[in-house]
Amino acid sequence: MRIDKEIINFFESQDSVIVSTLDEKGCIHCSIKGIISAESPDNLFLIDLYLYRTFRNLKRNPMISITAFDDHLFKGYTLQGQAEIITRDQLHEKIFEEWEKRVVHRISKRIARSVQAGFKSRKHHEAHLPLHPKYLIKVNVENVVDLAPPHVDPVKEK
Repeated sequence: MRIDKEIINFFESQDSVIVSTLDEKGCIHCSIKGIISAESPDNLFLIDLYLYRTFRNLKRNPMISITAFDDHLFKGYTLQGQAEIITRDQLHEKIFEEWEKRVVHRISKRIARSVQAGFKSRKHHEAHLPLHPKYLIKVNVENVVDLAPPHVDPVKEK
């Protein structure tokens, strides 16, 4: 399924997304993952820094959904599809460089928001994340769900 360019841009602009998978009992497991890119109009690539529940769930059942929303824009989407695991040894150096750029951007954004809000924090949580991803999740999107309520007209909102 081809994803509309506006939706791809929306996901790529997110710092993180909520990823839902199914565990061995069929229960929904949600976690937060970083977006790396949408290199084609029907795939999205996510970074996973750990080899824990999401990884185990996807090995057992590749069904996945990814949700992103922007409460300021009153806009959001869920992408549903099948996941492919791309192991670390298959990753190109560009992936690591792109991830590092995104982490630096997230830290900078957090600091700027904290300064604007007058909030003092000595912790920069992103700086404590593992340096390199353990694997990449390639999502073959099969369905797009627009989370905006039916009364919101996106044409009028622009």
